[in-house]
Amino acid sequence: MIARIWHGKTSVDNFDAYTDFLKQVAIPDYQKTDGFKGLTFLRQIQNNEGHFNLITFWENLEAIKNFAGHDFEKAKYYPEDDNFLLEFEEKVNHHEVFAS
Repeated sequence: MIARIWHGKTSVDNFDAYTDFLKQVAIPDYQKTDGFKGLTFLRQIQNNEGHFNLITFWENLEAIKNFAGHDFEKAKYYPEDDNFLLEFEEKVNHHEVFAS
């Protein structure tokens, strides 16, 4: 199993609205992808900014490519993210899960 880790940052004013967007749009998008195994979404306010860390779990790299595209290390964003995110990190991290 492979863990894919993404980080995003919003203003405090958009913290709850972005949380709602993720629940309504992003999470269902992940869930409908073949090879998706689960996720953990973390959030916190730090230094007057909202931080989101998403850890998704996938059967293998092919499943991730089905979700993210051929350049699977590139972060996937939604058009609505322009309304929330303060910056767009280019890459995500992948780790082999050896125990859970």
